[in-house]
Amino acid sequence: MSLLFKNLRVHQVFGANTDVGKTVLTSGLVRASAAKKNQVFYLKPVSTGPMQDADDEHVERYAGSYKALVNTHCLYRFDEPVSPHLAASMAAEQKGAENVVVPTDDTFVTSVASYIRECASRRAERAHMYVETAGGVHSPTLSGTTQLDSYRPLFLPTILVGDSRLGGISSTISSYESLLLRGYIVDSILLFKDEYYRNWEYLESYFAEHGVKVSAIDPPPPREADVHRNFTLTEEYYRRIVPEGEGGGLFGVVEHLDERHEARIKELESMPRRALDTVWWPFVQHGLVKNEADVNVIDSAWGDHFTVFNGHKAPSPSAPSAAQSASLLEPQFDSSASWWTQTLGHAHPALALAAARAAGRYGHVMYPQAAHAPALRLAERLVREGPGKGWASRAFISDNGSTGMEIALKMALRVSSRRLGLPAAAQKQLGVLGLKGSYHGDTIGAMDACEEGVYTCEWHAAKGFWFEPPSVGIRDGRARITVPPAVAHENVDGVQLSRIYDVPARLGTPLAAAYRAHVDGALARLAAAGAPPLGALVLEPLVLGAGGMVFVDPLFQRVLVDAARARSLPVVFDEVFAGLWRLGLRSAAPLLGAPPDISVHAKVLTGGLVPLAVTLASDAVFRAFESGNKTDALLHGHSYTAYAVGCEVANETLDQLERLAGGEAWGAARAAWQAHGATEGQEEGKAVDAERAIWSFWSPRFVDVLSRLDVVEEAMALGTVLAFKVRDPNAGYQSHSAQALLKALGDATGTDGGAVTSAPGGAPFSVHFRTLGDVAYFMTSLNTPAATIRGVEDRIWAVLHQSRG
Repeated sequence: MSLLFKNLRVHQVFGANTDVGKTVLTSGLVRASAAKKNQVFYLKPVSTGPMQDADDEHVERYAGSYKALVNTHCLYRFDEPVSPHLAASMAAEQKGAENVVVPTDDTFVTSVASYIRECASRRAERAHMYVETAGGVHSPTLSGTTQLDSYRPLFLPTILVGDSRLGGISSTISSYESLLLRGYIVDSILLFKDEYYRNWEYLESYFAEHGVKVSAIDPPPPREADVHRNFTLTEEYYRRIVPEGEGGGLFGVVEHLDERHEARIKELESMPRRALDTVWWPFVQHGLVKNEADVNVIDSAWGDHFTVFNGHKAPSPSAPSAAQSASLLEPQFDSSASWWTQTLGHAHPALALAAARAAGRYGHVMYPQAAHAPALRLAERLVREGPGKGWASRAFISDNGSTGMEIALKMALRVSSRRLGLPAAAQKQLGVLGLKGSYHGDTIGAMDACEEGVYTCEWHAAKGFWFEPPSVGIRDGRARITVPPAVAHENVDGVQLSRIYDVPARLGTPLAAAYRAHVDGALARLAAAGAPPLGALVLEPLVLGAGGMVFVDPLFQRVLVDAARARSLPVVFDEVFAGLWRLGLRSAAPLLGAPPDISVHAKVLTGGLVPLAVTLASDAVFRAFESGNKTDALLHGHSYTAYAVGCEVANETLDQLERLAGGEAWGAARAAWQAHGATEGQEEGKAVDAERAIWSFWSPRFVDVLSRLDVVEEAMALGTVLAFKVRDPNAGYQSHSAQALLKALGDATGTDGGAVTSAPGGAPFSVHFRTLGDVAYFMTSLNTPAATIRGVEDRIWAVLHQSRG
């Protein structure tokens, strides 16, 4: 998480390369800050090499008459003067791995953040802090991760020390661009004034166009062999660049950094009022949002957390101590995965680089009757290796899930119109078959494929018939299938969850027969009543998302698919939310045992970075549009069809997911659910088909305990999704029961005893959550660390447990 204090201005110092004067210039900044009567903290997270050459020693040695105001510290120190990752490795070889602890990236970042918070708590008056990195921007940290990625969770405003030597213009600009690609705020660039190469002249002009201040500082004298003479000359140098009269380049830099710090705070403080006065939010009743404290100001995001501004909010009763809460920014777990889009966490560097790669190569290019590598690769892999494997032949690339569903509906209705031989007027009357509570997007056509509901608008004209779905949930630790009254079958209790999702094994059961009789009877009655013909079956497989996170009995959906196929209706799977591993499966088709004719994919597809959707279609669907007449073509498109940036990001996302799918974290989560199933009677050691296995990143024991709480009617989890229904006599979307029950999650709290949390930097964190009436849901990314999930489970449990008392 980012750290921002009113009393402590913090800047991180990166170098464009090693040996560019980073420590010399940072020492000058420390001295200048102290000369302006500020308490100054200097942190060198990692130091390598002899103690007498250590950077923190240098800063303290040359603090001059201001030494009493300067505090220096180093967190990790190694003897060999090499890159930190190598120094740690060599220390382990020399002293034994058991005697040398190399911190993980999380531990490393938490150590840095904890020390910064400690410094902020020491002094109420104004203070400055400088955190100096090692080597260049991409030099590895102790774990081997490059510094830019390792330090990114802290998101500290940055000073870049440029390179004044031959080739330094290039390395400085390259370092700056690397920082920008990861979202860093670069407040200032410093470099030595080399009168021969004169790099500063070019860089001043170059960075002026980017709004970044460049300051050139006289270089230090050459290092002398005589220690005393070297000290004397170096001290004289620092007196020249930090003169007693507080005039000169470095004082100007310190003032500029102070101004940037104040401007950032002022900007954050102004945003709630400006948003209330200007923005029209989606899915928000503005009549209920009047106070600035109700606006969630997001300063940045990384991994599974936002970093949010808290300066406009009154401290809550459960807020931590002043020392822990001094930061104006705090981490907030993004528990809706930013409306179900986050796949690899926010600001994933591989996705940012993929976007930059395509933007630099293509920008945006026209797509009709064209091909470019990102779109072609994406289409081929989705059709041949992805969710379309074995049934799809074509991929139509569009911009978002709702648009993708509009395209799917056009495809399906064309197929049915041709099959039925309908005249133009009759084609307009075609309806769809679906489930009550379905949601396929906010555009008019997608809304018309749903029954009347809270999401529909004045132009809505529902066309079709929708069955009430039987649902799956866990109540009091036991799985239950809740069967609608219209189906001639009682609810099913106590069935193993793994057996509920073993659809082929259930096709011959009495419940399957009851489902078939119910579906066939309803469709026969529709036909007898002279209802308009149906043109497609449209399903959200396994879970109705916006309709209330309803986990539908997969057997009922399979029966619907079979009924549609028996009537030659095209089958459309809306996997915008549910597909591409969101529910632990690449696609629901293998689990249901029946592929669709058309499927739509978005959200997870691009990792939550840019909008994109793909509609997959079978060859028969594609051929329904093929002729010698242009007007028979699928005349649908938009300006950014097959946007190269989105396609490249999608390909990178799929690459990352393939690696995750075979990794230890997913394997451990699957094993936990399989073991939990075994304790309920499932055969231990029984092989489970990975394409059909039911599992979740949420702990099965947590879901079990959650389902036994008095305030919870039922709970359920699949893949990244956890949902539970609150007991409420006024159930439904209009209910505020879940929101009210979980309100305390919005307060940033830590662990008992003040220990570090699972949030980046170990700080107390809040949970940003959204509810669907009486249903609360929580969602992770597909690479969320298990420790983070356990931390969120603890928070949910604590809030629900407190509500009982």
